[in-house]
Amino acid sequence: MELELKTVQAICETSKKYNLHSWSAQGALKPKVMVGGEGIYFWDGDGKRYYDMSSQLVNLNIGYGNKKVIEAIQEQAGRLAFSSPSFAIDVRSQLAKMVIEIAPDNMGKVFFTLGGADANENAIKMAKMVTGRNKIFSRYRSYHGSTYGAANLTGEPRRYACEPGIPGFIKFFDPYVYRAPVAFENEEAATKYYIGQLREQIIYEGRNSVAAIVLETITGSNGIIIPPKGYLQGVREICDEFGIMMICDEVMTGWGRTGEWFAVNHYGVKPDMITFAKGITCGYAPIGGVIVSQAIADFFDNNTLSCGLTYSAHPLGCAAGIATIEYYKEAGLMDQAKVRGVLLGTLLEKIKEKHRCVGDVRYIGLFSSIELVKDKKTKEPLVPYGMDPEKIMGKIIGMLSEKGFSTYSHENVLIVAPPLIITEQELTDAMAIMDQVLSEVDKMIEA
Repeated sequence: MELELKTVQAICETSKKYNLHSWSAQGALKPKVMVGGEGIYFWDGDGKRYYDMSSQLVNLNIGYGNKKVIEAIQEQAGRLAFSSPSFAIDVRSQLAKMVIEIAPDNMGKVFFTLGGADANENAIKMAKMVTGRNKIFSRYRSYHGSTYGAANLTGEPRRYACEPGIPGFIKFFDPYVYRAPVAFENEEAATKYYIGQLREQIIYEGRNSVAAIVLETITGSNGIIIPPKGYLQGVREICDEFGIMMICDEVMTGWGRTGEWFAVNHYGVKPDMITFAKGITCGYAPIGGVIVSQAIADFFDNNTLSCGLTYSAHPLGCAAGIATIEYYKEAGLMDQAKVRGVLLGTLLEKIKEKHRCVGDVRYIGLFSSIELVKDKKTKEPLVPYGMDPEKIMGKIIGMLSEKGFSTYSHENVLIVAPPLIITEQELTDAMAIMDQVLSEVDKMIEA
């Protein structure tokens, strides 16, 4: 697995010379050279092994080296590597049928895309076409992609590069109970407050001008913010009241991440559309999509669907999607995510109790976060929102990486979302590394 140092250096230097790397100032970068992976682990060019505790970008649910999915891609590449999205082909038809059979029972058809961002782009286009309205509501603490429309849909600082924005994109606040301006008596009280605020804002914006409310079922990179009891049901009621489309972004939460095929299943809510990507192929080939209700599918029987890209519903992605869904079922990964999630929650609660720097932990299935603070009582975040001038979070990620724990951070939050195939022992051992590093963070805030 180990490469000669000069080869590792050459890969890194060539990458820096010719590649533009995402979300980074390029000059100071020293990208890690990745050479292989197996199960929940990957190796760098020096042969060092890492626990992949973020499933790369919360997409590698089945881990590395899955033979079933690899062979499906190989077979499809040899038989039919590409066809225009206008053709009906076996894998495209089969995958669509499988998706609809898994989705909530109000869903009728699926429109396949290349990934999550263009899934969200197409969902908002469909909402505007169906309703004839022009405004789209989404939340401040959200990430829906970095293409121009998806970036305008996004609420957090990664949208700034696309501003001034597109007219008609309206932001509202998340039910972020940990940082709420009100000390709520219970979750139901929090729901009443946030749903009341949302309903009032829609009225002020013009209830007949709003096409869709788009929200991550569970807020992802912006903190794994789990909605309080009744919140999603409240959003559904508002949508029904005003004829607004409810679009749930399940790009991260879909495909077993929370222990269900889709996170909406936890809440008994039936959206008008669900967007997805990531876990349907776990990154083995690109594909995403928009699942639409039967009512929306019927609308496009007689109205033109003005959506499409050359690589939409790519055959290799479809073949990978079929094999991935089959593997989820064969390996029982929905149930395993629930079981491992209980262990992860127990470990996180111990970490919260032990460490001064941990303000809150949030978890559902194998989707979790650790929120870091300077002071537990005041809840002052370890770094201010949208700023980290001393690169404190980067240092913490580096400390974890040094010990073989790979993940990423956003704002003052560490993401913990390992592959669904992780064993109890692997999870326990990996979180022991997190425990060690947080002890060092405790010392940082004491200094």
